[in-house]
Amino acid sequence: MLADILTALFAIASAFLVGFVARRILETPVGWPRSILVGLLVFSVGLPFSNWMLDQSGLLVDGRTDDVQSALLALAVVVLSLAWIFALGLAVLVALEAIFPTRPLPNPIDVARAGIRQRKRTRRYLQILAIASQHGAGWLVHGTSRVERELTTSQQRAQALVSTINDSGVTFVKLGQVLSTRRDLIPEPYISALSTLQSSANTLAWDVVETVIQGELDRPIDEVFASIDPAPLAAASVAQVHTGTLLDGTPVVVKVQRPAARAQVEADVDIILRLAQRAERQTRAGKDLRLESVARGFTSTLLDELDYRIEARNMEMIRTALALIAEDDGEERPLLSIPAVHAHASTKRLLTMDLVAGEPLSRARDRLDAMSADDRDALAIGLMTSVIQQILLYGVFHADLHPGNVILRDDGTLGLIDFGAIGVIERSQREHMTALLLGALTEDDVIASDALLLIVDVPADADIDAFRHDIGIVLTSERYRPPGDGSIFSRMVDVIRDHRIALPGDLASAFRSFATLEGCLRVLVPDFDMIARALPVVPGLARRMVSPKRLALDTQASAALAAVRVKALPQRLENLMTGIENGTAGLRVRAIPGEAQEGFVRSIAAQVVGALVSITAVVVAIVLTVTDTGPQYPGGWGLFDLLGAAIGLFGFLGLLRVVRQLFVRAPR
Repeated sequence: MLADILTALFAIASAFLVGFVARRILETPVGWPRSILVGLLVFSVGLPFSNWMLDQSGLLVDGRTDDVQSALLALAVVVLSLAWIFALGLAVLVALEAIFPTRPLPNPIDVARAGIRQRKRTRRYLQILAIASQHGAGWLVHGTSRVERELTTSQQRAQALVSTINDSGVTFVKLGQVLSTRRDLIPEPYISALSTLQSSANTLAWDVVETVIQGELDRPIDEVFASIDPAPLAAASVAQVHTGTLLDGTPVVVKVQRPAARAQVEADVDIILRLAQRAERQTRAGKDLRLESVARGFTSTLLDELDYRIEARNMEMIRTALALIAEDDGEERPLLSIPAVHAHASTKRLLTMDLVAGEPLSRARDRLDAMSADDRDALAIGLMTSVIQQILLYGVFHADLHPGNVILRDDGTLGLIDFGAIGVIERSQREHMTALLLGALTEDDVIASDALLLIVDVPADADIDAFRHDIGIVLTSERYRPPGDGSIFSRMVDVIRDHRIALPGDLASAFRSFATLEGCLRVLVPDFDMIARALPVVPGLARRMVSPKRLALDTQASAALAAVRVKALPQRLENLMTGIENGTAGLRVRAIPGEAQEGFVRSIAAQVVGALVSITAVVVAIVLTVTDTGPQYPGGWGLFDLLGAAIGLFGFLGLLRVVRQLFVRAPR
């Protein structure tokens, strides 16, 4: 009984010892289940093997040793036999980790939650696939189908895509609307088809909206609002808008996010990414459109637009830019205005802002017809100048400036709404864009194309001469096109896309803003020629960008930086000359900076030294084992045999560690 207990204890100790040594000495991240199994195997094989080696040694006579020397040799044979079996067990663990790395056991609760999410995602995924197949848009995610073969033109495929998006819910509609503004990525006729998407939705009952507002405010509504109209002003797939009045009598607009909007968007984001990956992998259209990168960028944008705190911050940035424009132009009453945000009545899902009384340009035809031609022209010139200044001078601009977001106010000025997306461009890129516009306005295709090449990300295999030629064709043909025949900026973006040149997101927003600005201007003045009217404006802005004050400040900053460098130059020269004189000067190439470089070099050196030492030990062990010289002991064993076995063991463990470093993932 006692023997069985001791055997079990030794077996358990062996199992844990194998795992401990593998983790601590070899630094192999083995899992305990497999280390325990290997440890039990080592225990079950180790004792029989050591007994067999002891029998083969001839050191025992009738199970006993004749003297102390034989007993010590027998003990050495047993220890070395067990050690080699133990080392082979470690080798088995390293091999298993190299082939089947250990992964942490998941939390059962997390597994259950992931299973539920997977089930919902799979059900939604199948629903989307069914909708796509029904409308003939299965080419996005799989091979051809009978329905798809009937769609023989690009227009038919584009309409099938729009029908699929409309039936797929809020997330896909929002994504389609964003894609409809990216002419640099999406060609015709898909752009035109996507622009017809509408995010209208059924209105929510007032009690649901009231619950959301009160939950966001974390207090009774009547402590913040004097009243809120239960009838919505507008209803979209993500939000519902109501008019109201604050306690001080200020008329406001209350934008309330639908309760299930974020959950639905977050659930669909993963599906959109999976569909984009599959479409890019399996279809030519997906590869041409680079759907996966497009989907990643726009799903991030969609999630940001669900946080109304970001929209409130965007409004303040545009407000500051407009204030600077009004100050520079000496305007007593700015033409453009931004509604004020009431922070005490706004949260992540609730946005309260001043009511902009008036009508959007898209529905203001009657009011515009009643205005004089001079007044309409003044509005168009003022809007154009302000937007150009926002983009070129201040680098902060409204990135979705379509006629529905420009309000013709009751006092005859213009108000901007919907700041879910704004653009921000750094100064160096603004200077390049100014050169581009000057070249475009003067039909200088060399300056325009060179400035554009400084803006875009040009691939190594791009045909630059062909690109310049196509830009020149756009500039030359622009002056002969009839009014209303598209935008010059849209055609330049078409050239960029056709040459597979990547346009950075913010610069794409600027081009889109110029194109949509042209649409707003032609609502105000149907025959408005933006190119001709901007010609006298842009050179003046360019002069302001290189004004004497700005040049003086730039020169001063450059001089300060140069002074710092010059001040440090004598000391650097002295150090260099001293090093040359002492013979210690050298050239150092740093691929990895700081402590990371030192640690990397040390790690490589340690691995090389360890490998050399281990190989040397194995070679020495082989030499000692095969030699016939040295002291001999009873049973035919020599001292060099035992030393060779011991040294070979350490060499084997060293090589095992090297193999672990090469093929087994290090623990994190």
